[in-house]
Amino acid sequence: MKMIIGKVVLVKKNKLDINDLSSSALDRLHELVGKNVTLQLISSSHKHQSTERNLRGKVGKQAMLEDWITTVTPLTNDESSYKVSFEWEEDTEMFLDMDMFILCVTRGFTLLNATKRTVFSSHNKAYLPFETPEFLRSYRDEELEILRGDGSGMLQEWDRVYDYALYNDLGNPDKDLDDARPVLGGSSEYPYPRRGRTGRPPTKSDPRTESRLPLVMGLNTYVPRDERFGRIKFSDFLAYALKVIIHFLFTEFQALFDNTHAEFDTFEDFFKLYEGGFKLPDGPLLEQIQNNIPLEMQKILLERDSDELAKFPTPQVIKEDKSAWTTDEEFGREMLAGVNPIKICLLKEFPPKSKLDINVYGNQDSSIKPHHIEKNLNGLQINEALKANRMFILDHHDSLMPHVRRINTTTNKIYASRTLLLLQNDGTLKPLAIELSLPHPDGDKHGAISNVYTPAENGIEGSVWQLAKAYVAINDSGIHQLISHWLNTHAVIEPFVIAANRQLSVMHPVYKLLYPHFRYTMYINAIARQILINGGGILEATAFPGKYSMEMSSMFYKDWVFPEQALPVDLLNRGIAVVDTGCRHGLRLLIDDYPYAVDGLEIWSAIKSWVEDYCKFYYKNDDIIQNDTELQSWWKELREEGHGDKKHEPWWPKMDSCQELINICTTFIWVASALHASVNFGQYPYTGYLPNRPSLSRRFMPKPNTLEYEELKENREKVFFKTITPHLQSLLGIALVELLSTHSSDEIYLGQRECSEWTLDEEPLKAFEKFGKKMKEIEDKIEKMNKDKRLKNRVGPVNVPFTLLYPTGEEGLKGKGIPNSTSI
Repeated sequence: MKMIIGKVVLVKKNKLDINDLSSSALDRLHELVGKNVTLQLISSSHKHQSTERNLRGKVGKQAMLEDWITTVTPLTNDESSYKVSFEWEEDTEMFLDMDMFILCVTRGFTLLNATKRTVFSSHNKAYLPFETPEFLRSYRDEELEILRGDGSGMLQEWDRVYDYALYNDLGNPDKDLDDARPVLGGSSEYPYPRRGRTGRPPTKSDPRTESRLPLVMGLNTYVPRDERFGRIKFSDFLAYALKVIIHFLFTEFQALFDNTHAEFDTFEDFFKLYEGGFKLPDGPLLEQIQNNIPLEMQKILLERDSDELAKFPTPQVIKEDKSAWTTDEEFGREMLAGVNPIKICLLKEFPPKSKLDINVYGNQDSSIKPHHIEKNLNGLQINEALKANRMFILDHHDSLMPHVRRINTTTNKIYASRTLLLLQNDGTLKPLAIELSLPHPDGDKHGAISNVYTPAENGIEGSVWQLAKAYVAINDSGIHQLISHWLNTHAVIEPFVIAANRQLSVMHPVYKLLYPHFRYTMYINAIARQILINGGGILEATAFPGKYSMEMSSMFYKDWVFPEQALPVDLLNRGIAVVDTGCRHGLRLLIDDYPYAVDGLEIWSAIKSWVEDYCKFYYKNDDIIQNDTELQSWWKELREEGHGDKKHEPWWPKMDSCQELINICTTFIWVASALHASVNFGQYPYTGYLPNRPSLSRRFMPKPNTLEYEELKENREKVFFKTITPHLQSLLGIALVELLSTHSSDEIYLGQRECSEWTLDEEPLKAFEKFGKKMKEIEDKIEKMNKDKRLKNRVGPVNVPFTLLYPTGEEGLKGKGIPNSTSI
């Protein structure tokens, strides 16, 4: 008989530990009545004696946590440590069977509820299905069955069920018909990725729509318990949210004392958002605050650049120069290094042609003529510029035109837009023309009504040009938030997480590879459905599509192709790069100084090299891939269930070779980490100053010989602010992007793991160490490039270095860092 002594670390379920006396008392009551946490060891090499379960490993005696009563947890601590003693007869490999979720074998456990749960020490040891020790196979299969659930019933906080549902929980027809929203997913009209099922009952008004939780209960929406925010993340999230609310309420309160409180009047009015605030009083009040909120909240709420708490932080785009954002050079640079640097394309023909169905939409080809742009081509002819790959386009015409008429029936007024730019010899992009188009008043089939605007600095022409750039920024802002950010990183990733947990055992090497990139995605998406993308939510209030926002994102999903999310494929499709085997990464960029693409290719290449080293260690040949039952089930279910509206698409990889597995995993990791970071954490640095990135417009462009045009001549700033996002929505939008752009203190960045002993296999550990070192090399390279004065797009007129793909970040609004997962 052997005695094995271990240590268990428990984390309080109450994430904030505010007045957690009842929780602590209840824990001790359970101990007194015999409801201790118990653990058992299971042998992987000695079978259970039961004749009914002769293929199950031998189970050891129950062991309880010791000294529970005497180990009193201080209310300010989040962990408490307990001793556990196991009796064991054989010197065999063992697995744990207990009511715990292992964060890391060497760090401890999180107690979540009183349901029996098997936790495999394979959190450190990977097994392909056929390699699983014989006496553990039934445990492996049973665990996956539990995670799949039975597809019925309302799921509760303590459940660990991963299942699929349509996006039928965004509207609330019981409240008002105007609050109803169409079901997304499950139809050719509104295709969409699947979300995690909650099992809430349907609404009374519409059995197809799932009922919603009250707003105050939004953070309690169901996700499998392992997907919820950890204690530190939850504390940070609430603290940052509270801080943002303070900013919002204080600035709105100040506006009540302005003569035109519903509007900003001047740019100076806007600057006051970052220059106001109030000082926290010293003395007993401050001490009482500090004594009654957790240390994590204090650190965030009281952290500020000055003595003022309630002001918004100054966005980087106006920190060095308050007017540089208005320059044409910065307007072009942000298409390469701003918050949405993934939409610009090479212009291959002039004038640009539409791909919209002419039978439905009429002639939608561009009305930009040679005389509009020839004077700004720096001496080139149009054909010369095209042939030299010097002309580029930010095209929001075809994608928006089908929605413009309906959106313009609301209080929001938008155009479909095309923006042409010239690549200059110094690597910067020079705007040539902006085309703003509306559907023909006599019907779609009559084509578009378009106006073309060209660069100007002074007078009424300069004012019109600044407005034209604002309309383009509005389009790009909405496309960024709805498509580049929400759809293409958050929504499409969730089915990967669900399918992996349903079909891949935690012992599976591919699960172990992808697991860090699942962290918190399901929970942040669930919160988004409650308060952000829901009917009447923040996104509808602040983005130009309004109540049609999610419908519009469904239309964009029709064009989503998984293999095209790979960065090299994306750059080739946009014409930004060409294949060149003589170049680094096998691609030659047509814009050498394209920060997103330059840094992105470094990150992409490092991820792919790491994934290749890892996968080839476990899959020595393609036969193993084809015969891996869990892997094949995962890929089949992901396509047919998770992205079920696209299950018949011919572009899905077949998952029959190691190279395909490498490509799939590399693309997934890129999207969940680097792509998300590049379109998320630059939001406050650029959009926190809303005039630079307005989110909606309320008026059309003033026409000559009208009162609005005369007003524009007399007061450029007033007309600008009467056109773009109004006061309240501006504050709401700024508050939102402040929260979304903030790194939490428990962030785990690309090249890092939560636990250093995440596998016992030495070669994968060495490969991951190499990957981490590569991330540091990339950081050094980025810092060097950002200091190179020849690379004008790295910092631009606003002097904001491009650090969105700098791997390691810092807590707060730093504008850099690539978290492993889509977690905010």
